[in-house]
Amino acid sequence: MLDNLLFLAPPIVACLIFAGILSYFGNHILSRGIIFIDIAIAQIAALGTMIGILLGYSEESINVQLISYGFTIIVITAFALIKVKRETLPREAIIGIFYCIALGIALLLAEKIPGGSNFITKTITGNILWVTWDNILYCTILFAVIGIIHFFLAKRIKEITFSKDNTKYYSKADKAIDLVFYITFGIVIVKSVHIQGIFLVFILLIAPAASVSLFTQNWTKRIIWSWIIGATGSIAGMYISYIYNISNGPAIVCILGITVFILSFLRINTKLIR
Repeated sequence: MLDNLLFLAPPIVACLIFAGILSYFGNHILSRGIIFIDIAIAQIAALGTMIGILLGYSEESINVQLISYGFTIIVITAFALIKVKRETLPREAIIGIFYCIALGIALLLAEKIPGGSNFITKTITGNILWVTWDNILYCTILFAVIGIIHFFLAKRIKEITFSKDNTKYYSKADKAIDLVFYITFGIVIVKSVHIQGIFLVFILLIAPAASVSLFTQNWTKRIIWSWIIGATGSIAGMYISYIYNISNGPAIVCILGITVFILSFLRINTKLIR
């Protein structure tokens, strides 16, 4: 039992950290109505990693990470600047196109990389069980810096998130703040995908935030309870995957997804009883 706990200690801590930062961004993304931006950005980050590997760098090298960050920041900056007074093309459509292009290129590049199909699977499912304390330390420092930035910009970012009239937010200062939001979001996604995989990052962003929004619109409560649900579901799924020797990413995704439907069912029936 003690050996199991020692082995699971790093992934448990990682689950707590990732659930926290993704819950915060997830509530913003859900409130902004751009649900699929994270899965598109995650795929772009994975594409950047593949390009780095094709250039001859190892997957864990700093060069590959820089290429991945570079691709992600360029795309998400372009997306942030798409916000215009009158949208001729819905942003969700643009996000979908970005995702399809990134996935299509990734599948083509996979044919040129030895074990490319295995790499594609890895980027989708991740493997948080093998996260190291060094990874956790790096993520903690990185996310702490991002947290400090958002702490000072929190009020304005929240106002932009909940703005129903986008034409109110077109000053240079507002554009800069929105750009900071998206760039820091992209950085978090790149680091998260490297450890957790695309699907797990997506479900951690959206599922806890969606389930909590059914019960409360209080911003602080939404973030706290999203964190609790995300962390609990991640740890439970990870433990089940370890005990039964199954993939941890899909196990966590299934648990968090089912949790959303259970809470939705409870909420609907509560309303019916009233």
